[in-house]
Amino acid sequence: MTPQLMNMKNTIFRVALCSFLLTGLTTVPSNGTTESSNNLRLQCTKSRSPSPLTSAKQSNIDGKKSLQKIRDDNAQVEKLASGFEFIEGPVWHPQGFLLFSDIPANTIYQWTPNKKSNIFRRPSGNANGNTLDRQGRLITAEHSNRRVSRKEKDGKIVTLASQYEGKRLNSPNDLVVKSDGSIYFTDPTYGIKPEQKDLGFSGVYRLAPDGKLTLLVKDFVAPNGIAFSPDEKKLYVNDSEQNQMRIFDVKPNGTLENGRIFAELKDPSKQGVPDGMKVDKQGNIYSTGPGGVWVFSPAGNLLGKIEVPETAANLAWGERDGKTLYITASKSLYRIRLKIPGVRSGY
Repeated sequence: MTPQLMNMKNTIFRVALCSFLLTGLTTVPSNGTTESSNNLRLQCTKSRSPSPLTSAKQSNIDGKKSLQKIRDDNAQVEKLASGFEFIEGPVWHPQGFLLFSDIPANTIYQWTPNKKSNIFRRPSGNANGNTLDRQGRLITAEHSNRRVSRKEKDGKIVTLASQYEGKRLNSPNDLVVKSDGSIYFTDPTYGIKPEQKDLGFSGVYRLAPDGKLTLLVKDFVAPNGIAFSPDEKKLYVNDSEQNQMRIFDVKPNGTLENGRIFAELKDPSKQGVPDGMKVDKQGNIYSTGPGGVWVFSPAGNLLGKIEVPETAANLAWGERDGKTLYITASKSLYRIRLKIPGVRSGY
């Protein structure tokens, strides 16, 4: 391992989730892999500057009845595979498999039902978020390469964005593709050291189909998960260090306006922060957060939480009907069957 990769391995653990402790795990066979019994502590310095934004409707749990519209009482979170270092960025491929990143392992894995996980791409540029474009090509946020890339049909990896106004991006984290082909992505500093920063902010960007990169917002502390409403008139973005989800109105030209706080995801008794998110076809928002997956109505009401045994990082809708929610959580991959299909990439 080169010094550069060693340094990256030491810093990459500040990705996605800001501060949590993984306690010792018992070694358990699962789909041909095992969990590590080592303790692992991931921590980053939190900035708690007050937000200038006004809060949207205060989130309140609507009760068990509301969550029953989304989840059957007997639906369980199922562990599928484990033994990874720290996994992120799941995306379901129409050909019937799931792709996800193991950031410290510098690998994108492919998981197929009833089969073992296998290597899809290594090295991956310490990939984090993944999505598909309208042609089904894999779009990836790469930490160590500090870029957004695309895997072409012939297997070639091309750079889509790596600089803004002549300065290197921080470490692209998560992304979503709009129906017009434009790519929206977040760019916090989790994958680099402080002295590596070229930009003085952590931004949210839009990459147009013609390659033009536009900075949309730059007042986030740590922008992370990102998702559109089903009609693409709203954009949701998590701030992992502020424990907030913001909502923006999407203008006809693709830029954003009227940013405000949509929800706060705070629970001092649980590990985890707002990280990855997805939306279902009824407009409900699913975000990882303390204790698991938090589910909000389009009005901002907290419908309930799906508890996950490990600290959840990101989500993806899968299976043919889009009703299975896959969850990357620390060292393991999980899933749960739900009632409402999700809005998926590349479909």
